[in-house]
Amino acid sequence: MLTDHLYARLTELTSQSEELEARLQTPEVASNHLEYARLNRELSALRKTVDMFGVYKLAHAQIDEAKQILADGSSDDEERELADMQLAEATETAETTADKVKRSLVSDDPDHLRDAIVEIRSGAGGDEAALFAGDLLRMYQQYAVRRGWKVEPMEANGSEQGGFKEVSFALRGKGAFGGMRFESGVHRVQRVPKTETQGRIHTSTASVAVLPEAEEVDVTVDERDIEMDTMRAGGPGGQNVNKTSSAVRLTHVPTGIVVKCQADPSQHKNRATAMRLLKSKIFDMERAKVDAERSEARASQIGTGDRSEKIRTYNFKESRVTDHRIRLTVHNLPEVLDGQLDVVLEALKQEEVKKRLEAL
Repeated sequence: MLTDHLYARLTELTSQSEELEARLQTPEVASNHLEYARLNRELSALRKTVDMFGVYKLAHAQIDEAKQILADGSSDDEERELADMQLAEATETAETTADKVKRSLVSDDPDHLRDAIVEIRSGAGGDEAALFAGDLLRMYQQYAVRRGWKVEPMEANGSEQGGFKEVSFALRGKGAFGGMRFESGVHRVQRVPKTETQGRIHTSTASVAVLPEAEEVDVTVDERDIEMDTMRAGGPGGQNVNKTSSAVRLTHVPTGIVVKCQADPSQHKNRATAMRLLKSKIFDMERAKVDAERSEARASQIGTGDRSEKIRTYNFKESRVTDHRIRLTVHNLPEVLDGQLDVVLEALKQEEVKKRLEAL
């Protein structure tokens, strides 16, 4: 059954749901498609939990009614028999629904429905790390295809030997951020590089950051708080590389966040892309502050999302993938690199749900 604390929390969520439904009906929201989409997403995330809570409350009302009949000495045998049946059925419904409500409460987050921005940066290992960053990019592209998400390139800084020093892209599709959020952290590869003549295994790393993409209504950035620098694009490829000052670097002075983009020959388009990334980083920073304030929620997370946290190892010799956060090892490396990530990501999701349930 639900504790008084959870009952009060669910009652508050029910009130929030009713307020959102009312706001969606107002002319000012209905005429603003961005605000309407944002509020509708929040309502969608709440609706399942609130509806199940309604079933739970109805079952409890039926339990109380049955108990009153059974306690009433004037009830006849038929009434008492029906009350016994109602009590048993309503009790089973309440217990089952309480479990479903708890699971919904810890797994539903409106931000999980957002599009995502993914950044991959090569780490230790030089050229091999850049090649590994390229492997991760292809892995996520294939996973996106399996999930039906659209991949939108944003920025790429290639390496002379192949792969990428850094690359970023957006994933567009329902639940993209929720599906990818566990990928933030340091990924480590152990394999023999193509340039290694003596067959020695090298260890290289690449870091991944997954951000929920911010919308215009989420973050307001004052242009006076932005310092913009332009420069010639660097790295392999393109006629405009090192010929025009199309690359853009934006610094958000209040937070110190710095982003850059040189993917397009157009400085205007590069600035627009950089602004999207900047707003998403600011939005993610605000989310992290809220998580930190909710210490119990923070403690129940599988990972911190920090780029410095080593989360997974890809060992080519053993065809092994090990996720260190939940001590999960699978021996299907080629399939994982081909985008078959569900076996790992589903295990991470279930472990986080378990931890959050324990924290309730």
